[in-house]
Amino acid sequence: MSNEHKMPFGAEICSDGKVRFRLWAPKSSEVSLDLCSKSLPMARLDDGWFELVTGEAGPGTRYQFKIDRLQSVPDPASRYQPAGVHGPSEVVDPKAFSWVNTNWRGRPWEEAVLYELHVGTFSPEGTFAGAEQKLDYLVQLGITAAEIMPVSSFPGTRNWGYDGVLPYAPAACYGRPQDLKHFIDAAHLKGLMVFLDVVYNHFGPEGNYLHLYSPQFFSERHRTPWGEAINFDGPASRQVRDFFIHNALYWLEEYHIDGLRIDAVHALYDDSHPDFLAELADTARTQVGQNRRIHIVLENHNNAAHYLGGDVCRKPSRCTAQWNDDIHHAAHVLLTGESDGYYQDYADDPATHLARCLAEGYSFQGQPSSYQKGRGRGEPSRDLPLSCFVSFLQNHDQIGNRAFGERITSLTDAARIRVALAVLLLAPSPPLLFMGEEFGASTPFMFFCDFGPELADKVREGRREEFSRFAQFRSVKVRSTIPDPNSEDTFLRSKLDWVSLESGPHQSWLRFYHELLALRQREIVPRVKGLPPGKAKFAVHGSKALSVVWPLACGDELVLLANFGADKLDIPQSSGGRLLYTTGDDGAWPQNKKLPLLSANWFLRP
Repeated sequence: MSNEHKMPFGAEICSDGKVRFRLWAPKSSEVSLDLCSKSLPMARLDDGWFELVTGEAGPGTRYQFKIDRLQSVPDPASRYQPAGVHGPSEVVDPKAFSWVNTNWRGRPWEEAVLYELHVGTFSPEGTFAGAEQKLDYLVQLGITAAEIMPVSSFPGTRNWGYDGVLPYAPAACYGRPQDLKHFIDAAHLKGLMVFLDVVYNHFGPEGNYLHLYSPQFFSERHRTPWGEAINFDGPASRQVRDFFIHNALYWLEEYHIDGLRIDAVHALYDDSHPDFLAELADTARTQVGQNRRIHIVLENHNNAAHYLGGDVCRKPSRCTAQWNDDIHHAAHVLLTGESDGYYQDYADDPATHLARCLAEGYSFQGQPSSYQKGRGRGEPSRDLPLSCFVSFLQNHDQIGNRAFGERITSLTDAARIRVALAVLLLAPSPPLLFMGEEFGASTPFMFFCDFGPELADKVREGRREEFSRFAQFRSVKVRSTIPDPNSEDTFLRSKLDWVSLESGPHQSWLRFYHELLALRQREIVPRVKGLPPGKAKFAVHGSKALSVVWPLACGDELVLLANFGADKLDIPQSSGGRLLYTTGDDGAWPQNKKLPLLSANWFLRP
């Protein structure tokens, strides 16, 4: 079986073997197709479109578009860029890849245990093929979904992926398109879902040629932290919306991706109705979601609950879930005591923030945020299914946006971390791991990129200046020690050290994660499928202990008692029932009516 997503732009192989090339270039008066040795004029159509159907190209042909006889540019809908973002595009025949697992229909969302990975640093090879060699490891760990950081073509040979400029072309440094498809096919054969992180809020700062021939891609009314916003609601926005909606459908259909994690949707500025995100989600569910399970997960600092939810048949309305920054921030403050930046919103009472997240989804559901200068943040989430909120203790942002890319294991002691993990990995909301955390990886994950010299200097100095507002980095000398993002060494130091897994401490962490994830699939997943929203109750005991009770559809209750403090407390009346798990050394529930210090305890109560 082969798959091809039909789209109104780019290079498409016709049934007669010819290739149709199409480009939206409303600013241009003339466009030609460059095929290395010759240039072929393209016909100008209505609304700024240019088109050419020719028999002089086929699979493997490299091509560029020449704009007004002046500048040659890659295809913005290129399926592959063998020589990088500044070089020619390559005609790819999607039907040349034959899928082995033709019966795959995905997995229910309640089973999701996500594992975020960066292709370039996950394996020694740093390729799709290298990542494929680790699939059995993920399955044995208890992972059900591999979530890949963005792979769209970016400048240079190393990048987090959020500086992509050609969103249809997998980065050549990771392999060819068929290598990514082979990875996905292999994952499905092992029962793993594959999610892809996509960026629709901006283009990267190098290699974006759209201004030259279609400046209508960008908005004059809105701006993002990365510069000009994408034009989703102004003149000519229909073509722009189609470009990104087709991109989502392309990954879901042509690559059999199971789900998309859409980056920073709070920076998708759109005053139209329906807005871009709603249209994208509705279109994806209508065109793809009728035949198999697909999941759309958001990153949204605004805690916009209206994109989430489900009906009585447990079918998601529009988007499936959101990364829950609130639960990370609350847990991080409990573990480390840090209160800089956005952590200040949680520093006053982190246990209450964490407990509310466990019971209600968001902690900030409209109340004022001191970090946002008193502005309200969030929307009510209590009545949403808890499956709408992805929990995590680490991810690429929370590690990589630290000056030195430190992981949580270098910021606090192991006993506290184990309590937090026993809470998050067994709670009803689906958990996410960041690559390497499951074996206590000691390697950092730092911010890295590979820009040209002029931009590289700006990025290096800009990143160091960004940390100047923190007390420990006010000294220029100290800031100069922050790793240079453009140095290859910064990238190489961020690669996982798989050899370290052979040592005792790392094996101990791996056993701990494996035990919790196995327990989750055995005891928690079968019960959360019928978990009624809006019924959970939470309480805080002292300053660092909490209890949460989730009523289950079967009439039982799932109960958590967790103590992040160093003092024993009286056991709350909400305890009791069958002990599912405890972090206690002897694996038994104490008989002295005292909640153990630094402990997480789970019960199933009739």
